[in-house]
Amino acid sequence: MRLTILGGGGFRVPLVYRALLDDPAPSVSEVVLHDTDPRRMAVIAEVLTRLAQGHPTPVPIRVESRLDDALAGADFVFSAIRVGGTAGRIHDERIPLSEGVLGQETVGAGGVLYGLRTVPVALHIAERVAALAPGAWVINFTNPAGTVTEAMSQVLGDRVIGICDSPVGLVRRAARAAGADPAALADPARASYDYVGLNHLGWLRSLTLDGTDLLPGLLADDAALASFEEGRLFGADWLRALGVLPNEYLHYYYFRRETLGSVRDTRETRGEFLDQQQGGFFERAAAAGGPERAYELWERTRLEREETYMAHSREASGGWQRDSHDLEGGGYDRVALALMHAIVSDSRTRLIINVRNGTTVPQLAPDAIVETVCEVSAQGARPLPCAPLPDAQLGLMLQVKAVERATVEAATYKDRSAALRALALHPLVDSPAVAARILERAATEA
Repeated sequence: MRLTILGGGGFRVPLVYRALLDDPAPSVSEVVLHDTDPRRMAVIAEVLTRLAQGHPTPVPIRVESRLDDALAGADFVFSAIRVGGTAGRIHDERIPLSEGVLGQETVGAGGVLYGLRTVPVALHIAERVAALAPGAWVINFTNPAGTVTEAMSQVLGDRVIGICDSPVGLVRRAARAAGADPAALADPARASYDYVGLNHLGWLRSLTLDGTDLLPGLLADDAALASFEEGRLFGADWLRALGVLPNEYLHYYYFRRETLGSVRDTRETRGEFLDQQQGGFFERAAAAGGPERAYELWERTRLEREETYMAHSREASGGWQRDSHDLEGGGYDRVALALMHAIVSDSRTRLIINVRNGTTVPQLAPDAIVETVCEVSAQGARPLPCAPLPDAQLGLMLQVKAVERATVEAATYKDRSAALRALALHPLVDSPAVAARILERAATEA
């Protein structure tokens, strides 16, 4: 089975390849890498070569410079592109901040700007997949994942599935904090959970093991809440008021003032940090030469990246360090591998992924992309029924979904009115005038 990775020079590609090498039931016979940056591609290929050393049956790697050559004959396509690179991310973050609103890769005005730039490229990829590998499954890593997956689904239908590691990380951390073994959650006969929302905007609303919902006891226990990331991020009082565990990205919505203050007071945005960190890594690794040195530099840089993840939100909530469990890496890659296995083996595995809504949330359109618990088989991903959403959750979902759909419309048809609507309707952008200035600056500085 052939796996094609678009954005093959991406920093996290070695995590995917390492997961393939460690796979106890290997099914991938070849990995094809494609990237528009040949230097990054060459460095990552060195890292993969080092990972494969000493492995009894390493997965062969092929590098293709042309998109069509990379896609032809693929069975699975992982799309992990970054249109505009980290320089584009810096613009997406700095332009909104100059107007006094949050700039972030997937949330708020920054997420809309990133979506506007990325959707046309994602649509082109979807069209080439449909032409050259119509039987392939596309697993979308590219942010903003909900928006991009929604755009690609217009071409590929249910054969594109978006993934994120935030929901499964939340479920694992909540189980561990409640005194349960996270591994037990993989057994549907013993465990179930209700998670629903949009990408980077969802809530864990129940976590049942052996017939007992663990969430009420967890929410009542101050010490347990203080033992994991979301508990420290949101605080016990607010979590008990909500009665659910929010995805970490909801901190930008619930604590907008605090997070915005932290970002504005800092010397550099997340995009600026990654631009320097990753730019330095690729420069040093290209100069060093050889798989061993490239791998050492990559592993050191990877750990620093994990340690600084969502640093502004952690600073805004009192300042604290991430747990060792969450520094290992292996989030997206595990979800993608589990999804691929479920389709190939027809195993009916349950995963939290981004798929078409159907009737899961009746108030949303059937073709709207939602993030929820699905059963995955050879036929793809089927969303499982979930409990009705209370007004606060549904209202936020409806508003942000309107933003996502306006972003796709604007990017697809070059429609400025739709782009203005996408920016101005976002809950974290408080003025159409501000939205218009952000849009004008983004167009001028592109």
